This record gives sequence, structure tokens and C-alpha cells, in this order.
Amino acid sequence: MAPAQNLVSSKHVAVIGAGASGLIAARELHREGHTVVVFEREKQVGGLWIYSPKSESDPLGLDPTRPIVHSSVYESLRTNLPRECMGFRDFPFVPCVDDFSRDSRRYPSHREVLAYLQDFAREFKIEEMVRFETEVVRVEPVDGKWRVRSKNSEDEIFDAVVVCSGHYTEPYVAHIPGIKSWPGKQIHSHNYRVPGPFKNEVVVVIGNFASGADISRDVAKVAKEVHVASRGSEASTYEKLSVPTNNLWIHSEIETACDDGSIVFKNGKAVHADTVVYCTGYKYKFPFLETNGYMSIDDNRVEPLYKHVFPPALAPGLSFVGLPGMGIQFVMFEIQSKWVAAVLSGRVTLPAPEKMMEDLIASYAMLEALGIPKRYTHKLGKIQSNYLDWVAEECGCQPVEPWRTQQVDRGYGRLVSNPENYRDEWDDDDLIKEAYEDFASKNLISFLPSYFPKSGR
Repeated sequence: MAPAQNLVSSKHVAVIGAGASGLIAARELHREGHTVVVFEREKQVGGLWIYSPKSESDPLGLDPTRPIVHSSVYESLRTNLPRECMGFRDFPFVPCVDDFSRDSRRYPSHREVLAYLQDFAREFKIEEMVRFETEVVRVEPVDGKWRVRSKNSEDEIFDAVVVCSGHYTEPYVAHIPGIKSWPGKQIHSHNYRVPGPFKNEVVVVIGNFASGADISRDVAKVAKEVHVASRGSEASTYEKLSVPTNNLWIHSEIETACDDGSIVFKNGKAVHADTVVYCTGYKYKFPFLETNGYMSIDDNRVEPLYKHVFPPALAPGLSFVGLPGMGIQFVMFEIQSKWVAAVLSGRVTLPAPEKMMEDLIASYAMLEALGIPKRYTHKLGKIQSNYLDWVAEECGCQPVEPWRTQQVDRGYGRLVSNPENYRDEWDDDDLIKEAYEDFASKNLISFLPSYFPKSGR
């Protein structure tokens, strides 16, 4: 839509969550002239990047009455993308070379990402907007505005609510035939922290991308055997890997689990396993949100949502930042937040609700025609660049720098081809140089480094 012609107005906005998406949403809303209150259940900013050694009492995360641990970070986790493409566009995620307590690696640990987000919050004085240890328990529309209720606090009324609560807390557990009578232990990666509990065990890991690749290699350091069930592999797949400790096998999908303790794969192989680890992703869940039945989650599709951000009949008072799964997450959070802020101020207008619904229905029909399951609605994959450029154009900001998307594409290619070493061996020094030259040209770094992160090859 073209920029609106009406006067820019300031709104009183609640942001739910002070993770990466909530922090950038707060900044963009404040920059646009809105007053902002950020509600955060934890004692600090950082969201999913806050590591906790604690895990839930239900290792699969299926018991709705369980006390929820909101961290899904494991001790050994490093980013699966280069730091240059991860950072917000005007606050580069570059190494703090003068601080020896920081992680200067190109693919740093979760602690370095948390430190970066804390730096960002301090730089833009976002913590002043945050109410820590304040969990939101209900959000609902009332007389054209929004009522927000938090634990141990009175209800408050806001002009708008931006949901930035993340989606890495509610585990998705893949169905395995026969698993109910299988006698072994089961755990979702949400509750995985360290490999010690799997010492001398035979472990089956379901999933071989990102967390699955990481956790299988981590567990293999102490386990007797690790067998990875890979959905993307051919049915006949059976491959023993020599790394890290010559005790890891890649299989096709699981055929069935048996009551004698065995797991049978579609390649015909069977192993007697002690534990199954599900690295199978997460489900969207917003238990605090009450929309009188207008919004729902069907097969992990949050609907209805125009461009994954605005529910047509409730826009612009309710919006979501951070739902789609894509490589350059922080940049997506930033561009979506700019759009939300501009729409709320009246500087940019949305289509009429019926037009947004028409667009949404057409997008659903396209997914169905392409044979893409409903549960993948918010996984943008190869269209992520087109999506971000569209949103950027809507709110009048620059499209995503090509080097960012190229780093993501080449980085994921290395992850698939070299999961053991892709974080320390790379082939895109040209893109590193381009990124730093870009930062320098925009005066985002004070000098162009005389050297760049070196590949371990």
C-alpha cells in the first residue's frame, strides 16, 4: 500500500516478550513515536537465548499441567548462521575483539548471542521500557482497544498489542507407530541440555537438521551408539559416519517401534535403543490470547494472519512479529517491526479487512496447489527474500542486502554437506568482506578490519 496521507499518531502499545523480536519491536515502535511497555516473564532480556540448565518434569513436553521451562538452548549450542548476517541492520553482530570474555568466532555460542542482545538493549535504552518478571496471562479486545492482564497486576488498557512471545517452547513430537508400547525413554530436544545422561546408551535421534545434527554429534561423544532417523533420506539410506567417535549411523525414517525395545527403520535395519530424542521442532501456542474464537491454530497454522503479521479483523490493534521460520530471523523481526510501527502511526495503511482475507485465502490455495502441508504455512524457505523485500517496500525501508541471503544459502549448504565442521570451515570469504565493507560504508563500524574471521580449512 502507498503511504497514508493522514497525520501520524502516537499509540500506547504493549509488547509481549523481551527476546530478540520484542527488543527490536520496542525500538521501532519507540522510534515511530509510540509509547511502549514490554512485558517479560524472565529477569533479563534475551528470550530463547537465555540458557538454563533446568529442564521440564515431562521430557516430551506433552503434559499441559507441567511447569514450563522456556529455554530450549543446550549447553554446546552455537549459531547455525554466520554472525554477519544475523545482526540487526544498524547494529552489526561483529566480534568484540577488545573483550576477551566474548566469543569472537564467526559461529559463536548462545552466550555471545545473548550478550549481543543485551548490548542492543543497553544501546537503545530498551530495558527502561521493560517490566521484568511480569508474565502476561490474558490479552483480549475491549471497546476498540486491548486489555492486558499480567500475574500479580491490575488489568491495563492499550491501543495495540504486538505479540513477540516466540515459538520454541511447545514441542512438536512426531508420531511413531508402536511408540506407546515401546519401553524406552523419550525426550524432546526442548529438554536436552548436556550429553552426560546418555552415557553408554544406544540413542535414536529423530531429525538431521540444525538441532538434530548438533545433538546427535554431542550425544555420540558419550553414547555407545547413535542412530539418526532422517526424513529427507532415501528409504534405503544406511550410512556409518566416522565422526565424531565412529559410532554414528544415518538411517531413513522410522518404520515402527516395538515392545521388545527395538526401533525398526524403513531401510529394514533394527536397533535396540535406550532413548529416543525428538529433534522435530515446535508448535505455535499463545495461551494468553483471547479473540472470541476469531483466531485459531490449525495443524500449526496460525490463522487468519495477513502476511504472517496482522489478523485482518483485528488489525492493526493486534499483530505478531517473528512467526515465519527463515534464515535471517533478526532482520525479519526488524522489518516486520518497522511495518507494524508505521501502520500503527498511520504513516502506512493496510488494505481493507476483506482484501486482506482475499489475499490470505489465495495464499492458502497456492500452498495447497503446490502440495505444501498446512503445517508449513509459516516456513518461507526459498521465498523469504521476496517476502522481506515486499514488507520492506510497504514500510519504506531498504530491501535486504543480497550478501545476507547469500550467506544464509551458502551456510545452509555447508551445514548439509559438512555438518561436523561447517561452523569452522567455510568458502565465502568474499561475502564476509562484502558484509564488513557494507557496515563501514554505513558508518556502523568505526574502521574496516585489516583481517576477517578465518576459515579453519
